[in-house]
Amino acid sequence: MMEKLKSVGCPSGGPVQGKDVMPSILDETCNLTLTVNGRAETVTVPTDATLLEVLRERLGLMGTRFGCGQEQCGACMVLVDDSPVFACTRLVDSLDGSEIRTVEGLGEDDPLIAALLEHQAAQCAFCLPGIIMSAKALLDRTPSPERSDILEALDPHLCRCGAHPRIVDAILSVAQP
Repeated sequence: MMEKLKSVGCPSGGPVQGKDVMPSILDETCNLTLTVNGRAETVTVPTDATLLEVLRERLGLMGTRFGCGQEQCGACMVLVDDSPVFACTRLVDSLDGSEIRTVEGLGEDDPLIAALLEHQAAQCAFCLPGIIMSAKALLDRTPSPERSDILEALDPHLCRCGAHPRIVDAILSVAQP
């Protein structure tokens, strides 16, 4: 019979404490340190927890949305080390030490958010947090994007309200000339 699990290595290299049961990934936890919106956060989570679960359930950041859970709608998009990532499928144990930015980290006075409001680029706004984060990554990497660059950056996003033309116009309005 296998020995009861007390402690094993975490896939990310961090410490893991298991329950006194047969080894099972569902029973293991990892202690992780993440920088979320500029603030260091240490969390103990199951090794199979997604970034979305940690952001919403452990850290109370409700701006990141659950849409499909299959990387098909983009509602869960956040920035991990300045790159857009689907939070619904990214296992958090692979992100120890990463810098994560959510829509809450932008602030109400962010020019991109102001432009989206000015262009009335949201109807229901369910998809908007993910779109904002992809647009932010694009503008940080390419301050003067072409319309085609914006369309490519927004390709993973589904807006059921059909507000894409206004969203693209809003992003263009904050692009550097």
